[in-house]
Amino acid sequence: MNRQNFLKILALSPLAACAPKIMDTFNSLPHTSLMPALFLGHGSPMNAIEENKFVQGFRAQVSTLPKPVAILCISAHWETRGTHITAMEKPRTIHDFGGFPPSLYQVQYPAPGSPTIANQTQQIVKGTPIITDLDWGLDHGCWSVVKHLYPAADVPVLQFSLDINKTPAQHYAIAQELVALRSRGILIIGSGNMVHHLGLVAWDKLNQNYAYDWALEANDFFKTHIQNGNHNPLMNYASQGKAVNTAIPSPEHFLPLLYILALQQKNEEPIIFNDEALGGSLTMTSVRLG
Repeated sequence: MNRQNFLKILALSPLAACAPKIMDTFNSLPHTSLMPALFLGHGSPMNAIEENKFVQGFRAQVSTLPKPVAILCISAHWETRGTHITAMEKPRTIHDFGGFPPSLYQVQYPAPGSPTIANQTQQIVKGTPIITDLDWGLDHGCWSVVKHLYPAADVPVLQFSLDINKTPAQHYAIAQELVALRSRGILIIGSGNMVHHLGLVAWDKLNQNYAYDWALEANDFFKTHIQNGNHNPLMNYASQGKAVNTAIPSPEHFLPLLYILALQQKNEEPIIFNDEALGGSLTMTSVRLG
Protein backbone atom coordinates (compact mmCIF):
# COMPACT_ATOMS: atom_id res chain seq x y z
CA MET A 1 0.00 0.00 0.00
CA ASN A 2 1.42 3.37 -0.95
CA ARG A 3 1.47 6.35 1.39
CA GLN A 4 -1.36 8.19 -0.39
CA ASN A 5 -3.77 5.25 -0.06
CA PHE A 6 -2.74 4.72 3.55
CA LEU A 7 -3.57 8.35 4.37
CA LYS A 8 -6.95 8.02 2.67
CA ILE A 9 -7.78 4.97 4.81
CA LEU A 10 -6.51 6.68 7.95
CA ALA A 11 -8.75 9.68 7.26
CA LEU A 12 -11.78 7.38 7.32
CA SER A 13 -10.74 5.53 10.46
CA PRO A 14 -12.16 6.02 14.01
CA LEU A 15 -8.78 7.48 15.04
CA ALA A 16 -9.25 10.32 12.61
CA ALA A 17 -12.63 11.12 14.13
CA CYS A 18 -11.04 11.29 17.57
CA ALA A 19 -8.18 13.61 16.57
CA PRO A 20 -10.13 16.90 16.68
CA LYS A 21 -11.50 15.99 20.11
CA ILE A 22 -7.98 15.32 21.42
CA MET A 23 -6.68 18.61 20.07
CA ASP A 24 -9.74 20.42 21.42
CA THR A 25 -8.81 19.04 24.83
CA PHE A 26 -5.28 20.41 24.45
CA ASN A 27 -6.65 23.74 23.32
CA SER A 28 -8.85 23.83 26.41
CA LEU A 29 -5.76 24.22 28.58
CA PRO A 30 -5.47 27.89 29.54
CA HIS A 31 -2.99 29.98 27.60
CA THR A 32 -0.34 31.33 29.95
CA SER A 33 2.78 33.39 29.66
CA LEU A 34 5.73 31.22 28.66
CA MET A 35 6.64 29.07 31.64
CA PRO A 36 10.34 28.79 32.45
CA ALA A 37 12.13 25.52 31.83
CA LEU A 38 14.72 24.13 34.23
CA PHE A 39 17.68 21.81 34.05
CA LEU A 40 18.50 20.76 37.61
CA GLY A 41 21.74 19.08 38.60
CA HIS A 42 20.23 16.59 41.02
CA GLY A 43 23.35 15.04 42.52
CA SER A 44 23.04 12.54 45.35
CA PRO A 45 19.62 11.12 46.32
CA MET A 46 20.40 12.48 49.80
CA ASN A 47 19.58 15.94 48.47
CA ALA A 48 15.97 14.82 48.76
CA ILE A 49 16.11 14.97 52.56
CA GLU A 50 18.95 17.42 53.19
CA GLU A 51 18.69 21.16 53.54
CA ASN A 52 21.64 22.58 51.64
CA LYS A 53 22.60 25.34 49.23
CA PHE A 54 21.64 23.27 46.21
CA VAL A 55 18.04 22.65 47.24
CA GLN A 56 17.84 26.29 48.29
CA GLY A 57 18.98 27.15 44.77
CA PHE A 58 16.20 24.96 43.32
CA ARG A 59 13.57 26.71 45.42
CA ALA A 60 14.85 30.17 44.56
CA GLN A 61 14.16 29.53 40.89
CA VAL A 62 10.45 28.81 41.40
CA SER A 63 9.73 31.22 44.25
CA THR A 64 8.36 33.87 41.88
CA LEU A 65 6.62 31.56 39.39
CA PRO A 66 2.88 31.10 39.04
CA LYS A 67 1.81 27.65 40.16
CA PRO A 68 2.15 25.28 37.19
CA VAL A 69 -0.77 23.42 35.68
CA ALA A 70 1.54 20.39 35.69
CA ILE A 71 5.21 19.41 35.62
CA LEU A 72 6.80 17.32 32.87
CA CYS A 73 10.11 15.87 34.06
CA ILE A 74 12.82 14.29 31.92
CA SER A 75 14.93 12.28 34.36
CA ALA A 76 18.29 10.64 33.79
CA HIS A 77 16.93 7.59 35.57
CA TRP A 78 14.22 6.50 33.12
CA GLU A 79 15.73 4.93 30.02
CA THR A 80 13.49 2.98 27.67
CA ARG A 81 13.25 1.51 24.20
CA GLY A 82 10.94 3.96 22.51
CA THR A 83 9.79 7.22 24.08
CA HIS A 84 7.36 6.84 26.98
CA ILE A 85 5.28 9.20 29.11
CA THR A 86 3.66 8.31 32.43
CA ALA A 87 -0.12 8.35 32.16
CA MET A 88 -1.42 7.05 35.49
CA GLU A 89 -3.64 8.96 37.91
CA LYS A 90 -1.41 8.26 40.92
CA PRO A 91 2.27 7.67 40.10
CA ARG A 92 4.19 5.72 42.70
CA THR A 93 7.37 6.99 44.37
CA ILE A 94 10.27 4.85 43.14
CA HIS A 95 13.29 4.36 45.40
CA ASP A 96 15.73 3.41 42.66
CA PHE A 97 18.99 3.43 44.64
CA GLY A 98 20.79 1.42 47.29
CA GLY A 99 22.96 1.85 50.36
CA PHE A 100 21.31 4.96 51.81
CA PRO A 101 19.78 5.61 55.26
CA PRO A 102 16.32 4.15 55.96
CA SER A 103 14.87 7.66 56.22
CA LEU A 104 15.43 8.17 52.49
CA TYR A 105 13.44 5.04 51.58
CA GLN A 106 10.55 6.26 53.71
CA VAL A 107 10.07 9.41 51.61
CA GLN A 108 6.90 9.45 49.56
CA TYR A 109 5.96 12.12 47.05
CA PRO A 110 2.26 11.50 46.35
CA ALA A 111 1.76 14.01 43.54
CA PRO A 112 -1.06 13.16 41.14
CA GLY A 113 -0.44 12.30 37.52
CA SER A 114 -2.45 13.46 34.52
CA PRO A 115 -3.58 10.97 31.87
CA THR A 116 -5.15 13.89 30.00
CA ILE A 117 -1.90 15.84 29.68
CA ALA A 118 -0.06 12.61 28.81
CA ASN A 119 -2.45 12.05 25.92
CA GLN A 120 -2.16 15.66 24.82
CA THR A 121 1.63 15.44 24.83
CA GLN A 122 1.39 12.23 22.84
CA GLN A 123 -0.55 14.12 20.18
CA ILE A 124 1.63 17.20 19.84
CA VAL A 125 4.84 15.20 19.31
CA LYS A 126 4.83 14.18 15.66
CA GLY A 127 8.44 13.15 15.11
CA THR A 128 8.28 9.90 17.07
CA PRO A 129 5.54 7.73 18.63
CA ILE A 130 4.97 8.47 22.32
CA ILE A 131 3.96 5.44 24.37
CA THR A 132 1.74 6.01 27.42
CA ASP A 133 3.08 4.14 30.45
CA LEU A 134 1.06 2.95 33.46
CA ASP A 135 3.86 1.20 35.38
CA TRP A 136 6.81 3.50 36.02
CA GLY A 137 5.92 6.35 38.40
CA LEU A 138 8.34 9.01 39.71
CA ASP A 139 11.99 8.00 40.08
CA HIS A 140 14.44 9.80 42.35
CA GLY A 141 15.77 11.95 39.51
CA CYS A 142 12.32 13.49 39.50
CA TRP A 143 10.88 13.45 43.01
CA SER A 144 14.13 14.26 44.83
CA VAL A 145 14.13 17.71 43.20
CA VAL A 146 10.41 18.35 42.62
CA LYS A 147 9.63 17.78 46.31
CA HIS A 148 11.70 20.88 47.13
CA LEU A 149 9.88 22.96 44.54
CA TYR A 150 6.33 21.93 45.48
CA PRO A 151 6.46 20.19 48.88
CA ALA A 152 2.67 19.91 49.13
CA ALA A 153 2.72 17.49 46.15
CA ASP A 154 -0.35 19.26 44.77
CA VAL A 155 0.89 19.78 41.20
CA PRO A 156 0.42 16.89 38.72
CA VAL A 157 3.76 15.37 37.71
CA LEU A 158 4.48 13.35 34.58
CA GLN A 159 7.76 11.76 33.48
CA PHE A 160 9.06 11.62 29.93
CA SER A 161 11.58 8.88 29.17
CA LEU A 162 14.92 8.79 27.35
CA ASP A 163 14.91 6.42 24.37
CA ILE A 164 18.26 4.62 24.44
CA ASN A 165 18.15 4.13 20.67
CA LYS A 166 18.00 7.82 19.78
CA THR A 167 20.94 10.12 19.09
CA PRO A 168 21.43 13.37 21.01
CA ALA A 169 20.21 15.29 17.96
CA GLN A 170 17.06 13.16 17.84
CA HIS A 171 16.39 13.83 21.53
CA TYR A 172 16.85 17.54 20.87
CA ALA A 173 14.34 17.40 18.00
CA ILE A 174 11.75 15.66 20.18
CA ALA A 175 12.20 18.30 22.86
CA GLN A 176 11.59 21.10 20.37
CA GLU A 177 8.10 19.69 19.82
CA LEU A 178 7.34 20.00 23.54
CA VAL A 179 7.64 23.80 23.49
CA ALA A 180 3.86 24.27 23.09
CA LEU A 181 3.45 22.97 26.64
CA ARG A 182 5.33 25.96 28.02
CA SER A 183 2.52 28.32 26.96
CA ARG A 184 -0.09 26.09 28.63
CA GLY A 185 1.23 26.43 32.17
CA ILE A 186 3.40 23.33 32.15
CA LEU A 187 6.81 23.51 33.82
CA ILE A 188 9.33 21.31 32.00
CA ILE A 189 12.25 20.07 34.09
CA GLY A 190 15.32 18.13 32.99
CA SER A 191 17.06 16.34 35.85
CA GLY A 192 20.60 15.00 35.54
CA ASN A 193 24.17 16.30 35.86
CA MET A 194 26.36 17.96 33.22
CA VAL A 195 29.51 16.32 34.54
CA HIS A 196 28.72 12.86 35.93
CA HIS A 197 31.41 10.21 36.21
CA LEU A 198 30.72 8.13 39.31
CA GLY A 199 33.62 5.81 38.57
CA LEU A 200 36.08 8.65 39.19
CA VAL A 201 34.48 10.25 42.26
CA ALA A 202 36.86 11.26 45.02
CA TRP A 203 34.62 9.98 47.79
CA ASP A 204 36.64 11.72 50.49
CA LYS A 205 35.79 15.03 48.79
CA LEU A 206 32.17 14.29 47.93
CA ASN A 207 30.91 17.08 50.17
CA GLN A 208 33.54 19.59 49.06
CA ASN A 209 33.59 22.04 46.18
CA TYR A 210 36.32 20.16 44.35
CA ALA A 211 36.80 19.30 40.67
CA TYR A 212 39.44 17.58 38.59
CA ASP A 213 40.94 19.72 35.84
CA TRP A 214 39.10 17.78 33.13
CA ALA A 215 35.79 18.30 34.95
CA LEU A 216 36.33 22.06 35.10
CA GLU A 217 37.33 22.13 31.44
CA ALA A 218 34.22 20.18 30.41
CA ASN A 219 31.88 22.21 32.59
CA ASP A 220 33.29 25.47 31.20
CA PHE A 221 32.79 24.12 27.67
CA PHE A 222 29.15 23.31 28.42
CA LYS A 223 28.49 26.71 29.99
CA THR A 224 30.12 28.59 27.11
CA HIS A 225 27.80 26.99 24.56
CA ILE A 226 24.75 27.29 26.79
CA GLN A 227 25.38 31.00 27.17
CA ASN A 228 26.11 31.67 23.50
CA GLY A 229 23.13 29.61 22.34
CA ASN A 230 25.22 27.35 20.11
CA HIS A 231 23.83 23.92 20.92
CA ASN A 232 25.37 21.93 18.07
CA PRO A 233 28.66 21.24 19.90
CA LEU A 234 26.61 20.01 22.86
CA MET A 235 24.59 17.64 20.68
CA ASN A 236 27.92 16.44 19.22
CA TYR A 237 29.61 16.09 22.60
CA ALA A 238 31.27 12.81 21.61
CA SER A 239 33.49 14.74 19.18
CA GLN A 240 34.62 17.38 21.67
CA GLY A 241 37.74 15.80 23.09
CA LYS A 242 38.96 13.94 26.14
CA ALA A 243 37.66 16.23 28.90
CA VAL A 244 34.09 16.23 27.59
CA ASN A 245 34.13 12.49 26.91
CA THR A 246 35.41 11.82 30.42
CA ALA A 247 32.62 14.00 31.82
CA ILE A 248 29.98 12.04 29.88
CA PRO A 249 30.92 8.33 30.09
CA SER A 250 27.26 7.51 29.31
CA PRO A 251 24.64 9.95 28.02
CA GLU A 252 21.68 9.61 30.39
CA HIS A 253 22.66 12.39 32.83
CA PHE A 254 23.55 14.80 30.02
CA LEU A 255 20.55 14.30 27.73
CA PRO A 256 18.05 16.05 30.05
CA LEU A 257 20.10 19.23 29.54
CA LEU A 258 19.57 18.97 25.77
CA TYR A 259 15.82 18.66 26.33
CA ILE A 260 15.79 21.99 28.16
CA LEU A 261 18.10 23.79 25.75
CA ALA A 262 15.92 22.68 22.83
CA LEU A 263 13.06 24.67 24.37
CA GLN A 264 14.98 27.94 24.25
CA GLN A 265 13.20 30.74 22.42
CA LYS A 266 14.66 33.74 20.59
CA ASN A 267 16.10 36.34 22.97
CA GLU A 268 15.63 33.99 25.94
CA GLU A 269 18.75 34.29 28.06
CA PRO A 270 19.82 31.24 30.10
CA ILE A 271 20.52 31.71 33.80
CA ILE A 272 23.16 29.43 35.32
CA PHE A 273 22.95 28.63 39.03
CA ASN A 274 24.18 26.04 41.56
CA ASP A 275 27.43 26.12 39.59
CA GLU A 276 29.61 23.99 41.82
CA ALA A 277 31.56 20.74 41.55
CA LEU A 278 31.57 17.90 44.07
CA GLY A 279 33.86 14.93 44.56
CA GLY A 280 36.05 15.84 41.60
CA SER A 281 33.87 14.33 38.88
CA LEU A 282 30.35 15.70 39.45
CA THR A 283 28.84 19.13 38.88
CA MET A 284 25.56 20.49 40.23
CA THR A 285 25.48 23.22 37.55
CA SER A 286 21.87 24.03 36.68
CA VAL A 287 20.13 26.17 34.06
CA ARG A 288 16.94 28.20 33.89
CA LEU A 289 15.27 29.46 30.71
CA GLY A 290 12.70 32.22 31.05
